[in-house]
Amino acid sequence: MAQYGLSVLIPAYNEIGNIAALLEIVQAALPGVSKELIIVDDGSTDGTREWLAHRFGGVGDSEAAAVKVIFHDRNKGKGAALKTAMAAATGDVIIVQDADLEYDPADWQQMYDLIARRKVADVVYGSRFYGRPHRSLYFHHYLANRLISVLFNILFNQTLTDIEVCYKMFTREVAQSLNLTSADFGVEVQIGAQIALRRRWRIYELAISYYGRTYDEGKKITWKDGVKALVYLIKYRLKPGN
Repeated sequence: MAQYGLSVLIPAYNEIGNIAALLEIVQAALPGVSKELIIVDDGSTDGTREWLAHRFGGVGDSEAAAVKVIFHDRNKGKGAALKTAMAAATGDVIIVQDADLEYDPADWQQMYDLIARRKVADVVYGSRFYGRPHRSLYFHHYLANRLISVLFNILFNQTLTDIEVCYKMFTREVAQSLNLTSADFGVEVQIGAQIALRRRWRIYELAISYYGRTYDEGKKITWKDGVKALVYLIKYRLKPGN
Protein backbone atom coordinates (compact mmCIF):
# COMPACT_ATOMS: atom_id res chain seq x y z
CA MET A 1 0.00 0.00 0.00
CA ALA A 2 1.28 3.46 -0.84
CA GLN A 3 2.63 5.34 2.14
CA TYR A 4 2.37 8.89 0.80
CA GLY A 5 -0.11 10.95 -1.17
CA LEU A 6 2.59 12.28 -3.49
CA SER A 7 6.01 11.04 -4.53
CA VAL A 8 8.31 13.73 -5.94
CA LEU A 9 11.01 12.34 -8.23
CA ILE A 10 14.03 14.65 -8.31
CA PRO A 11 16.93 13.70 -10.61
CA ALA A 12 19.90 15.91 -9.71
CA TYR A 13 23.17 16.49 -11.52
CA ASN A 14 25.52 19.34 -10.60
CA GLU A 15 22.90 21.58 -8.98
CA ILE A 16 24.78 22.77 -5.89
CA GLY A 17 23.60 26.34 -6.50
CA ASN A 18 19.91 25.36 -6.58
CA ILE A 19 19.30 22.18 -4.63
CA ALA A 20 18.80 23.70 -1.17
CA ALA A 21 16.34 26.36 -2.36
CA LEU A 22 14.53 23.85 -4.57
CA LEU A 23 13.97 21.40 -1.72
CA GLU A 24 12.62 24.17 0.50
CA ILE A 25 10.08 25.17 -2.15
CA VAL A 26 9.13 21.56 -2.87
CA GLN A 27 8.57 20.73 0.78
CA ALA A 28 6.25 23.73 1.14
CA ALA A 29 4.15 22.80 -1.89
CA LEU A 30 0.73 21.15 -1.55
CA PRO A 31 0.35 21.68 2.21
CA GLY A 32 -1.88 19.03 3.69
CA VAL A 33 -0.73 16.35 1.24
CA SER A 34 1.77 13.83 2.60
CA LYS A 35 4.87 13.83 0.40
CA GLU A 36 8.01 11.82 -0.08
CA LEU A 37 10.94 13.36 -1.92
CA ILE A 38 13.12 10.90 -3.79
CA ILE A 39 16.36 12.57 -4.84
CA VAL A 40 18.71 10.71 -7.15
CA ASP A 41 22.13 12.29 -7.42
CA ASP A 42 23.33 11.26 -10.85
CA GLY A 43 27.08 11.38 -10.25
CA SER A 44 27.42 15.09 -9.45
CA THR A 45 30.94 16.51 -9.24
CA ASP A 46 30.20 20.07 -8.08
CA GLY A 47 29.43 19.39 -4.43
CA THR A 48 25.75 18.44 -4.82
CA ARG A 49 26.51 14.86 -3.82
CA GLU A 50 28.41 15.91 -0.70
CA TRP A 51 25.72 18.41 0.32
CA LEU A 52 23.02 15.77 0.05
CA ALA A 53 25.08 13.23 1.98
CA HIS A 54 25.70 15.76 4.75
CA ARG A 55 22.13 17.01 4.87
CA PHE A 56 20.30 13.72 4.67
CA GLY A 57 22.85 11.11 5.62
CA GLY A 58 23.00 9.27 2.31
CA VAL A 59 20.84 6.40 1.16
CA GLY A 60 17.67 5.93 3.16
CA ASP A 61 15.01 8.09 4.75
CA SER A 62 15.88 11.31 6.52
CA GLU A 63 14.95 12.07 10.08
CA ALA A 64 11.68 13.49 8.77
CA ALA A 65 10.91 10.17 7.04
CA ALA A 66 9.96 12.13 3.93
CA VAL A 67 13.22 12.43 2.00
CA LYS A 68 15.08 9.56 0.39
CA VAL A 69 18.45 10.16 -1.26
CA ILE A 70 20.00 7.68 -3.68
CA PHE A 71 23.44 8.07 -5.23
CA HIS A 72 24.49 6.86 -8.67
CA ASP A 73 28.18 5.95 -8.77
CA ARG A 74 28.56 7.86 -12.04
CA ASN A 75 26.58 10.12 -14.35
CA LYS A 76 24.08 7.91 -16.18
CA GLY A 77 21.56 10.46 -17.49
CA LYS A 78 18.14 11.82 -16.55
CA GLY A 79 16.31 8.74 -17.76
CA ALA A 80 18.42 6.45 -15.59
CA ALA A 81 17.91 8.73 -12.59
CA LEU A 82 14.14 8.76 -13.11
CA LYS A 83 14.05 4.98 -13.38
CA THR A 84 15.91 4.69 -10.08
CA ALA A 85 13.61 7.20 -8.40
CA MET A 86 10.44 5.62 -9.76
CA ALA A 87 11.44 2.22 -8.41
CA ALA A 88 11.66 3.73 -4.93
CA ALA A 89 8.38 5.68 -5.07
CA THR A 90 5.48 4.66 -2.83
CA GLY A 91 3.03 7.52 -3.38
CA ASP A 92 -0.45 7.29 -4.83
CA VAL A 93 0.47 10.12 -7.22
CA ILE A 94 3.88 10.83 -8.75
CA ILE A 95 5.40 14.06 -10.09
CA VAL A 96 8.70 14.63 -11.90
CA GLN A 97 10.61 17.66 -10.59
CA ASP A 98 13.95 18.78 -12.02
CA ALA A 99 16.53 19.89 -9.46
CA ASP A 100 16.90 23.37 -10.95
CA LEU A 101 14.56 26.31 -10.33
CA GLU A 102 13.02 26.49 -13.80
CA TYR A 103 9.66 25.12 -12.64
CA ASP A 104 7.36 26.24 -9.84
CA PRO A 105 5.88 23.57 -7.52
CA ALA A 106 2.97 25.95 -6.87
CA ASP A 107 1.67 24.67 -10.22
CA TRP A 108 1.19 21.21 -8.73
CA GLN A 109 -2.09 22.20 -7.09
CA GLN A 110 -4.28 22.10 -10.19
CA MET A 111 -2.49 19.03 -11.50
CA TYR A 112 -3.03 17.16 -8.25
CA ASP A 113 -6.67 18.23 -8.04
CA LEU A 114 -7.43 16.69 -11.44
CA ILE A 115 -5.96 13.35 -10.39
CA ALA A 116 -6.55 12.97 -6.67
CA ARG A 117 -9.57 15.14 -5.91
CA ARG A 118 -11.72 15.47 -9.01
CA LYS A 119 -10.46 12.07 -10.22
CA VAL A 120 -10.93 12.92 -13.90
CA ALA A 121 -7.29 12.37 -14.96
CA ASP A 122 -4.71 9.62 -14.77
CA VAL A 123 -1.95 11.76 -16.30
CA VAL A 124 -1.48 15.55 -16.27
CA TYR A 125 1.11 17.28 -18.43
CA GLY A 126 2.23 20.82 -17.77
CA SER A 127 2.59 23.17 -20.72
CA ARG A 128 4.86 26.19 -20.92
CA PHE A 129 2.90 27.59 -23.88
CA TYR A 130 -0.42 28.69 -22.39
CA GLY A 131 0.37 32.24 -21.37
CA ARG A 132 1.71 31.79 -17.84
CA PRO A 133 5.05 33.44 -16.95
CA HIS A 134 7.59 32.08 -19.43
CA ARG A 135 11.10 33.46 -19.71
CA SER A 136 11.99 34.42 -23.28
CA LEU A 137 15.21 32.65 -24.23
CA TYR A 138 16.27 30.68 -27.30
CA PHE A 139 14.07 30.67 -30.40
CA HIS A 140 15.71 27.48 -31.73
CA HIS A 141 14.75 25.69 -28.50
CA TYR A 142 11.17 26.87 -28.87
CA LEU A 143 11.07 25.79 -32.52
CA ALA A 144 12.55 22.37 -31.77
CA ASN A 145 10.13 21.81 -28.91
CA ARG A 146 7.15 22.70 -31.06
CA LEU A 147 8.36 20.45 -33.88
CA ILE A 148 8.89 17.51 -31.53
CA SER A 149 5.44 18.02 -29.98
CA VAL A 150 3.69 18.23 -33.37
CA LEU A 151 5.41 15.09 -34.64
CA PHE A 152 4.58 13.30 -31.38
CA ASN A 153 0.92 14.21 -31.77
CA ILE A 154 0.86 12.95 -35.35
CA LEU A 155 2.54 9.66 -34.47
CA PHE A 156 0.62 9.02 -31.24
CA ASN A 157 -2.72 10.72 -31.99
CA GLN A 158 -2.50 13.25 -29.18
CA THR A 159 -2.95 17.02 -28.78
CA LEU A 160 -0.19 17.86 -26.28
CA THR A 161 1.62 21.15 -26.77
CA ASP A 162 4.78 20.50 -24.71
CA ILE A 163 5.95 16.90 -24.83
CA GLU A 164 9.45 17.78 -23.56
CA VAL A 165 8.16 19.46 -20.39
CA CYS A 166 9.52 18.35 -17.03
CA TYR A 167 6.18 18.46 -15.22
CA LYS A 168 4.36 15.18 -15.69
CA MET A 169 2.10 13.98 -12.90
CA PHE A 170 0.47 10.56 -12.95
CA THR A 171 -1.06 7.89 -10.78
CA ARG A 172 0.91 5.06 -9.25
CA GLU A 173 -0.87 2.68 -11.63
CA VAL A 174 0.45 4.63 -14.62
CA ALA A 175 3.96 4.64 -13.15
CA GLN A 176 3.87 0.87 -12.69
CA SER A 177 2.95 0.43 -16.36
CA LEU A 178 6.08 2.24 -17.56
CA ASN A 179 9.18 0.39 -18.70
CA LEU A 180 11.88 3.04 -18.92
CA THR A 181 14.96 2.04 -20.90
CA SER A 182 16.17 5.43 -22.13
CA ALA A 183 19.03 6.69 -19.95
CA ASP A 184 19.18 10.22 -21.35
CA PHE A 185 16.69 13.01 -22.15
CA GLY A 186 14.97 10.58 -24.52
CA VAL A 187 13.04 9.47 -21.45
CA GLU A 188 10.68 12.42 -22.02
CA VAL A 189 9.58 10.96 -25.37
CA GLN A 190 9.54 7.40 -24.04
CA ILE A 191 7.25 8.25 -21.12
CA GLY A 192 4.85 10.02 -23.47
CA ALA A 193 4.96 7.19 -25.99
CA GLN A 194 4.20 4.47 -23.45
CA ILE A 195 1.37 6.47 -21.90
CA ALA A 196 -0.20 7.33 -25.27
CA LEU A 197 0.04 3.83 -26.70
CA ARG A 198 -1.80 2.27 -23.76
CA ARG A 199 -4.97 4.02 -25.05
CA ARG A 200 -6.53 3.82 -21.61
CA TRP A 201 -5.14 6.67 -19.54
CA ARG A 202 -7.08 9.93 -19.26
CA ILE A 203 -4.55 12.61 -20.22
CA TYR A 204 -4.94 16.31 -19.37
CA GLU A 205 -2.73 19.34 -19.92
CA LEU A 206 -2.42 22.50 -17.79
CA ALA A 207 -0.63 25.82 -18.08
CA ILE A 208 2.50 26.11 -15.93
CA SER A 209 5.11 28.79 -15.34
CA TYR A 210 8.63 28.48 -16.71
CA TYR A 211 11.64 30.32 -15.32
CA GLY A 212 14.17 29.05 -17.85
CA ARG A 213 17.89 29.50 -17.51
CA THR A 214 20.73 30.09 -19.95
CA TYR A 215 23.71 27.83 -20.52
CA ASP A 216 25.80 30.18 -18.41
CA GLU A 217 23.27 29.66 -15.64
CA GLY A 218 23.52 25.88 -15.87
CA LYS A 219 21.15 24.68 -18.60
CA LYS A 220 22.22 21.20 -19.73
CA ILE A 221 20.03 20.16 -22.69
CA THR A 222 21.60 20.94 -26.09
CA TRP A 223 20.69 20.85 -29.78
CA LYS A 224 22.04 17.29 -29.90
CA ASP A 225 19.28 16.21 -27.52
CA GLY A 226 16.74 17.79 -29.87
CA VAL A 227 18.09 15.77 -32.80
CA LYS A 228 18.02 12.61 -30.68
CA ALA A 229 14.40 13.33 -29.73
CA LEU A 230 13.39 13.21 -33.39
CA VAL A 231 15.00 9.78 -33.67
CA TYR A 232 13.35 8.65 -30.44
CA LEU A 233 9.92 9.60 -31.78
CA ILE A 234 10.24 6.94 -34.46
CA LYS A 235 11.99 4.44 -32.22
CA TYR A 236 9.41 4.60 -29.45
CA ARG A 237 6.49 4.57 -31.88
CA LEU A 238 7.73 1.25 -33.22
CA LYS A 239 9.19 -0.17 -30.00
CA PRO A 240 8.11 1.94 -27.02
CA GLY A 241 9.63 -0.41 -24.45
CA ASN A 242 13.10 -0.58 -26.00
